[in-house]
Amino acid sequence: MFDPDIAPSGTLLGLLQRGRGDGPLHALAAPRAEALAALEQCVLRDPRLDWRVESRSLYYARLYSDLEGPLDGIEQHLFHPDDLITADEHRCGLALSVLGHLAGYGRRDALHLLRRYAAGGGCWEWALDELAVRDDEAGLRSLGSAVVARFPHTPEGEAALTRAVREAYEPRPWQLWAEDTARPVTAARVRKATEQVSFDRWQRQLRPAGPTPGWSVPAVLHWAQQGLAAYPAVERDQPAARCLAAVAGPEDRPALLDAALHGPSAARAAAVRHLTDRRDPERLDLIEAAAASGDDLVARAALESFERLRDDDAMTRARAWAVRTDPLGSAAARTLARHGGPQDADLVLAALRRTVQTGGSDADGLDALVEGVGRLAEHRAAPVLRHLYRETTSSQLRGAAARALATADPGFAAGFAVECLWDCEESTRELAAHRATSGDVRVLAQLRRLAADPAEEAEVQTAVRGRLSSGGPGR
Repeated sequence: MFDPDIAPSGTLLGLLQRGRGDGPLHALAAPRAEALAALEQCVLRDPRLDWRVESRSLYYARLYSDLEGPLDGIEQHLFHPDDLITADEHRCGLALSVLGHLAGYGRRDALHLLRRYAAGGGCWEWALDELAVRDDEAGLRSLGSAVVARFPHTPEGEAALTRAVREAYEPRPWQLWAEDTARPVTAARVRKATEQVSFDRWQRQLRPAGPTPGWSVPAVLHWAQQGLAAYPAVERDQPAARCLAAVAGPEDRPALLDAALHGPSAARAAAVRHLTDRRDPERLDLIEAAAASGDDLVARAALESFERLRDDDAMTRARAWAVRTDPLGSAAARTLARHGGPQDADLVLAALRRTVQTGGSDADGLDALVEGVGRLAEHRAAPVLRHLYRETTSSQLRGAAARALATADPGFAAGFAVECLWDCEESTRELAAHRATSGDVRVLAQLRRLAADPAEEAEVQTAVRGRLSSGGPGR
């Protein structure tokens, strides 16, 4: 994934990049020019480690509204010559999403900017999806000719238009354009593309699904290995394991055991997955051997298979492995974090501390360990959880740390829970709506704002309104 340059957590820029609730609070107290510069840097240089699972757009749009920030920087960024050379959703996606929320808040300049970009920008599909849920019918109809004109009247152009209609996340604009009698040429092309989409879908249903393995254990294992020899390589160990569940019988166990111990990479991974799923008596020994094999594909299959287990034998082995410092030890600790009991709290906490010390506040696997110490209500974990809350650049992990602190830290309601009301993640705001103490004068004002905000998620508003109607203190 893209590795952004994140400022220290104690700075205004670092707070805003992380999406922490303290970010807007510090921004509103800072000089307006400094706050706008930090906000613009976040929007134009997406700070998220994984934009598919982390939220920022509503968080930044709210701060733009509070600061009454101009959109000149976003405009220059979107219409930079680089945009016409290569359409890069990572470069423009966050800015377009922020404009979408600002348009929802009634900012006409944001709406007009989205329309301009949808007509001429490189990532026009994203802008069109934002407009599809916020613009009126007249505004959307006015874009039809410009968008459809992107596709030349050639077989390749018509195929590209059909693909755009098929892949559209929001179909509303295309439906309006297909019915637009004021622009008959555009409407005819869109209707033809829509009909082609339906025909292609029908053809796909009749078309064979692709290469399939033969109906025997050796054939399935050979098919799995063939995937690695293809160009580009295809990892088939997981589908092969599912196929083995259908074709393998008791008489095939010796061959599968041999493949799981000595087979080539993909065949070995598929056999390990299958035997683990079938609860073979040798599964745990096979997993241990595969994890130490030095083959990334085989080791990953072994660790993923082990983390799906939760029977008594697997938990006993996990307790023995959790003290290890290799990937198998980490997988064992995550298994105990998800399925272990109170007796496993020491092992999970030790693994959490070890992972933070060796891998930092964004190390792989921290989410399961954080959720585990929270589930086990391990109060000794509060210091490391506070550290993760402050330092991690992942808003998802910070939310997990907040949920764990809600059970592990008696001071959470009067501390981090108040800040969480301004957090970028809806689940974190929902937690804060339930937990934040009413002793802080900022809490009631922010609860009322969230309750009245049309852009706020339904789950958050339900929690906020329940809290306001109860009139009770933070739990």
